Amino acid sequence: MDHHEKMRLRAAAFRVTRLYPGPVGEVLSRELLTWEEFGYRLGGGALVMRLVDHVLKTPIAQGEAA
Repeated sequence: MDHHEKMRLRAAAFRVTRLYPGPVGEVLSRELLTWEEFGYRLGGGALVMRLVDHVLKTPIAQGEAA
């Protein structure tokens, strides 16, 4: 996994807690950070990278931003 992909995963992990506040965002954030550290070695990262794309492209509602 190259540096750019790792940075996208970390950015998505931070942003997902603002996009989905509460336990859902926390679980997704931990999953993304764990994937960046270990999971990519298992292969099959298409779903994770689609999640990263979704999180980075979805606007955060102004009233919900922390």
